[in-house]
Amino acid sequence: MADPIGVASNPLRVAIFGSGPAGFYATEELLKSDSQQVSVDLFDRLPTPYGLVRGGVAPDHQKIKSVIRLYDRTAGRDGFRFFGNVTFGEDLTLAEVLAHYHQVLFTTGSETDRRMGIPGEDLPGSFPATVFVGWYNGHPDYRHYTFDLSGESVAVVGNGNVAIDVARVLVKTPAECAESDLTEYAARAIHGSPMTDVYVVGRRGPVEAKFTNVELREMGDLEDAAVVVDAGQLPEDVGDLPEGRERRIK
Repeated sequence: MADPIGVASNPLRVAIFGSGPAGFYATEELLKSDSQQVSVDLFDRLPTPYGLVRGGVAPDHQKIKSVIRLYDRTAGRDGFRFFGNVTFGEDLTLAEVLAHYHQVLFTTGSETDRRMGIPGEDLPGSFPATVFVGWYNGHPDYRHYTFDLSGESVAVVGNGNVAIDVARVLVKTPAECAESDLTEYAARAIHGSPMTDVYVVGRRGPVEAKFTNVELREMGDLEDAAVVVDAGQLPEDVGDLPEGRERRIK
């Protein structure tokens, strides 16, 4: 008779596909269980772990990236293994995985942008944020891309935190990027560009924009950039704001 699942001789074996934040938090919850023994194998199609923390967070936001230290501690727990360069559905089928594990978790998140379906979306020079952010972060899927930065103006469509991140990376000086994770090839392309104006365009006004105050304040501290907002789009007082909205620009 086989030992029950969850004891030292027969731990609960879990395969997790996707080694970004969700994958590591799920791993941590499983491995810290006091009620049963668990072993976790974490798989990713890339050779390296950490998902969007590595490939999606702005290269100059080192404080946010410091969460990797928590994931490293999780990876040091007994019962943990990481396997990179493994693509589910190609290298392993579900039947093959279930032949060796009791449970399977998929924590792959959203790897690509949702297309808007608007005219001009596929014109040359128009790229989703995932592609551009992945490019300047050195993501293996996007580092081979090239971008025409020979003009004086760049438009960033959207006014959330990612839009502000992209705009900030584009206008930072080489000195301000020196201690960031901005790739060398991206730094050469951006800092060698003649661009002088970056337009952040969104369907929401400045007050209703989805970026946070912290992200916007960073723009005001840059050495060689000035933030310009159309004063006509700002209400005269808080009473002019849409119901339920707080003033987001201070």
